Order: sequence, then C-alpha cells, then structure tokens
Amino acid sequence: MSGAEPLRVQEREIISRELGREKSARFIGKLLGRHHSTIAREIERNGGAAEYRAIAAQERYDQYKVRPKERKLVASTRLHDAVNEGLENKWSPGQISTRLKTDHPDDPEMRVSHETIYQLDVRR
Repeated sequence: MSGAEPLRVQEREIISRELGREKSARFIGKLLGRHHSTIAREIERNGGAAEYRAIAAQERYDQYKVRPKERKLVASTRLHDAVNEGLENKWSPGQISTRLKTDHPDDPEMRVSHETIYQLDVRR
C-alpha cells in the first residue's frame, strides 16, 4: 500500500451512495478529498460500479489486513540472527538490509527491508 491513509468505512459508504447516483470516481474523489485514481481502484477491486457495496468492500479490506502468516524475522532464525548481529555492530537498518542483499544475493529468505527492521523488536 502507498503512504496514503486507507479508506475508512464512512468513505466507502459515501462511495457506494454516490455510485448509486451514477457519480464518477473523479466526482467522488473531490467529495472525499481523495485522488480519483484511489477511488477508481477501490471501485474496481470491489466488483465495479454496478456491484460495489460498502460493507463487502470493508470486509475485503479487513481480510487483506489480517496477517495470517508468521512474520519473516520470527519465522527465519537465520535472518533474525543476521539482523541482530548487524544491530549489535551498531549498523543502521538500511545498512543491514543492504548488507544482507550483498552477502546473500540468491537467497530470498535472507532479504528484509529496513522498514521491517525499524518496525519490529527483533531481539528475543
């Protein structure tokens, strides 16, 4: 997802209501203070203008946000230990991420973004 704040359920209700009035994504975007492409993508990913329903769209979004899989730094002991080693050496998350790409170019298990390192407390 982009850096923009996700649509709220109230915004989805307005989208649904305005689609019922046959308003365009551009019109709805202006009404909500959102870019029209954000509205258009929301409508398309939820069945198009004729099928869009706010509750179903919100439920789909809520399901998307659920993280059923284990986080990468928890699932991989090797990656966890490599990140911790970098932190112990006083490397920044960006340096750790770059170093892992260099040291393990063909191993996707040993890839992690600097944002992930910042977000999680990886020390067990």
